[in-house]
Amino acid sequence: MSAAIIGYCVWLVWTDAPAYQYLVRLYVDKQFLKQTLSEWGILAPLLFIALQALQVIISPIPGEATGILGGFLFGQWLGLLYSTIGLTIGSLVSFTLGRWLGAHYVKNLVKEETWQKLGFIVEAEGAIVCFIIFLIPGLPKDIVCYLFGLSPMPFWVFAIVSSLGRVPGTLVLSAQGAKTASGHYLEVAVLTAVVAAVAIPLYYYRHRLVAWMEGRTQADDETPGSGEAPGPGT
Repeated sequence: MSAAIIGYCVWLVWTDAPAYQYLVRLYVDKQFLKQTLSEWGILAPLLFIALQALQVIISPIPGEATGILGGFLFGQWLGLLYSTIGLTIGSLVSFTLGRWLGAHYVKNLVKEETWQKLGFIVEAEGAIVCFIIFLIPGLPKDIVCYLFGLSPMPFWVFAIVSSLGRVPGTLVLSAQGAKTASGHYLEVAVLTAVVAAVAIPLYYYRHRLVAWMEGRTQADDETPGSGEAPGPGT
């Protein structure tokens, strides 16, 4: 059943079916997304949660800052809640798919460059490494979820840590959207400046941070008594 669903989704993308075009438009055209959510009325939060989940699961879909739109439409805290629920669902589905389908599928899903840089994740089982990766801006979080599915990390650990790791960034996006909706543009500018002051250095040094975490993972694997973990080539 799961294979049939995955096959159908791949077919939709491959043939550029109207349903896929509609979904892509929801992500690309924010005015169209806002109008669609308004038409859904009380069910709008469910649609927004589903869109956030799909943004993680179907990585080729353009993933713009829907977190900002969540805050704009629902307010800072409800926007944060709905975005977090959607992103968590998407992350857990991707994690499960990665674990179920295996390394062969995931390697075909990611670019070779990404696999070379982040392939060490399949050997990671530490919650701290997972948390830091989800905090660093500029890393492909959707692909990371699939890679952690190949790792020895327990499902429940990934569920908790990945959700917590997404909260700071999601909160900022939701706050920006909410303050924009209320016309507090000065607060938006200040918040954006503060976030940029923190995010830009993290983004600039993201490759060094990833290399440091890879070294930590390899050191843990070489510790006496540690078991062998599957490598990226398995």
